[in-house]
Amino acid sequence: MEKSSPRMTGGVNSSPAVAANAEGEEIEVLESTDILPVAPEDQWKSLFDKYDPESSGFISTERFRDLLADHGSELDPHKLEVLLALADGNADGKICYQDFVNLVRCLVISAMSNKRSNSFRRAILQGSRQLKGCALGEEGGLGLSQRLVRHIAYETLPREVDRKWYFDSYTYCPPPWLILAITIAEVAVFMYYGLQLDRWVLQVSSPSFLKGPLPYHPQLRAQAWRYLSYVFMHAGIEHLGLNMAMQLLVGVPLEMVHGAMRIGLVYVCGVLAGSLAVSVTDMTAPVVGSSGGVYALVSAHLANVVMNWSGMKCQFKLFRMAMALVCMSVEFGRAVWLRFYPPAFPPCPNPSFVAHLGGVAVGLTLGVVVLQNYEQRLQEQSLFWIFFCVYTLFVLCAVFWNIFAYGLLDVRLPPPP
Repeated sequence: MEKSSPRMTGGVNSSPAVAANAEGEEIEVLESTDILPVAPEDQWKSLFDKYDPESSGFISTERFRDLLADHGSELDPHKLEVLLALADGNADGKICYQDFVNLVRCLVISAMSNKRSNSFRRAILQGSRQLKGCALGEEGGLGLSQRLVRHIAYETLPREVDRKWYFDSYTYCPPPWLILAITIAEVAVFMYYGLQLDRWVLQVSSPSFLKGPLPYHPQLRAQAWRYLSYVFMHAGIEHLGLNMAMQLLVGVPLEMVHGAMRIGLVYVCGVLAGSLAVSVTDMTAPVVGSSGGVYALVSAHLANVVMNWSGMKCQFKLFRMAMALVCMSVEFGRAVWLRFYPPAFPPCPNPSFVAHLGGVAVGLTLGVVVLQNYEQRLQEQSLFWIFFCVYTLFVLCAVFWNIFAYGLLDVRLPPPP
């Protein structure tokens, strides 16, 4: 059978990929070279001919539904829904050969992955239409939990297609347990030390504050768990309150969207980078508080908002971003003041503020890559591996620094607690 199939090229009869919502977001066009993976032409041709017995060069959306029903049993239900929406959204009820090839390739690729691949996202964009007739923000009759999910989608995701995907697929199972569990543990530890020390404000001024197994102390740096466990200790209720507020207001929505694995990765990397940064740059100071992990999450989120400013549709975003920066500045200013305030028990200085900067560095590099790739696996991102390798190199250098530099530089450390 000889016939010319409509192609998606830059000329006439092109079918550009459009990522647009009802408010008229930017149009994103894929060039002819930016198509889905190549497959043998006769394979797709024979499959197309099977559903195009009239040799018209098109198949109807109903026949495409039949194809999905026959071959989409292993496909994630939400992906199946998206593909059906693409087929149904065609105004003339027909699918040309190239659109058919792209969608079927997407069907094959997606059946092997329960995370949206870049190819699947391209197939979504190929339809020049939305998944639903109206923007997510215009939908009515939603319950409280649905409104919460919609609100979080607009808080964290810059593309309407991603917001609709998240809204349709989120089920609260599992719930955002990680950030909540960390926060509860931090409050429990603070309450324990508050009762034990009989002090709630500036607990760090108590002589017994650093004697526990959790805070990082330069004399005890060989106890490797302290590079992470310090996150559960706080200098006082003012320290805990600011960190807990930012951790819950930013961390919980991010975990609901990106999952515990991704957010946990950013959080733990920020915590570890914070303590290692202190051990390298502020070698005599102890470390307490969750600021490294919190600042990694908050700085990554703020950077993501700035980089996708036009796509972010959250209300009062400029005001809220300013308030987040104010909270971060107040907490950082408190830490700097405390570090240089005369310690209650010299020669041991007060806890360092450098952990905040380590968290920010992680958030602006590794964290941004994690938050920008909602629809794609991290291992498919070269930029993720670049930043991850840089982070791993930093950790290794800091470990060697802790092993050798203190002796070579003859650093005078405060006595152990």
